[in-house]
Amino acid sequence: MREVLAQAAFQLFVERGFERTTVDDIVARAGVGRRSFFRYFPSKEDVVFPDHERCLAEMTAFLAAVDDGDPVGAVCDAARIVLRMYADNPEFSVRRYRLTREVPGLRTYELSVVRRYEQTLAGHLRSRFGEDGDGGLRAELIAASVVAAHNNGLRLWLRSGGEGDPEAAVDRALALVREVWGRPAPTPAAPFPLSGAGGPEGEVIVMVAQKGTPMWRVVQQIEAAVGEN
Repeated sequence: MREVLAQAAFQLFVERGFERTTVDDIVARAGVGRRSFFRYFPSKEDVVFPDHERCLAEMTAFLAAVDDGDPVGAVCDAARIVLRMYADNPEFSVRRYRLTREVPGLRTYELSVVRRYEQTLAGHLRSRFGEDGDGGLRAELIAASVVAAHNNGLRLWLRSGGEGDPEAAVDRALALVREVWGRPAPTPAAPFPLSGAGGPEGEVIVMVAQKGTPMWRVVQQIEAAVGEN
């Protein structure tokens, strides 16, 4: 029934336009009652995205069962679940893409859907990195990078009319995400003070830091050491 309602809705959107199509029009075309429509879709906007709830549930289940060894790789693989949803029905996906480009309200709605995917990915990463320190920030940045990479490749395919292999561009973009974020985050070493002769004025501070530590972090550690002394 969900598919029947979605097909009826899109037929009417093409014929009359999204704004001029009502829920009553959709149920009349599908041959069902209004109650049936609202059993599956809370609003007319939701019928444009009939498969995202299922896809989000599948992504959540995948991340709950995935191995903890490679969290960045796991969220990249989770994004491919969304890609397969689009690729399984190219004609519908292309029509939806064109419709959302024409209707500002649908673009706004689509952004809210994308944000839910991003929050799911970030939540999984926070459970691995923790909330303290830079863990929460790292989770948000990686999740946003994965979504941006996925959407870049997906939209290239949609703009082509669904021609070719959609996975090629997405895999290329996600590979770049893994290259950038797959490395362990540098852990700055604590300052290692050595006191020299001559009292406070002759004191020497030696700072040992891992290669790649941001300069602001090095300065912060030095300032902390100087302040403590």
